[in-house]
Amino acid sequence: MLMKDIIDMLDARVIYIADENIYEKNYDKGFATDLMSDALALLKNETEDVLFLTGLSNVQSLRTAEVLDLDTVLFVRGKPIDCHIIETAKDLHINIFQTNQTMFEVCGQLYRQGMR
Repeated sequence: MLMKDIIDMLDARVIYIADENIYEKNYDKGFATDLMSDALALLKNETEDVLFLTGLSNVQSLRTAEVLDLDTVLFVRGKPIDCHIIETAKDLHINIFQTNQTMFEVCGQLYRQGMR
């Protein structure tokens, strides 16, 4: 599923874009968690084309994405994004988006569209 379609479907906001080509990137898989230890344990071998979803809107989410070599984080539940998160995303070259929808809603919509 193309990122531009995901953005439209989820009514997501762009917070920071590290790579303008991200809109044309296809994501086949998604991973949703607020526990960064789960992401590190379960995604360590399969991170290509994975969209990382979390409600944990802090720098640790971006550090986890960095360790896993993920290029995009989608924050759910519309929690505030502070300037430290944006600055860290710039430093790490990680795209960040945000939606007001819950993680359950987002996962359901992505799954219905074929993301696994």
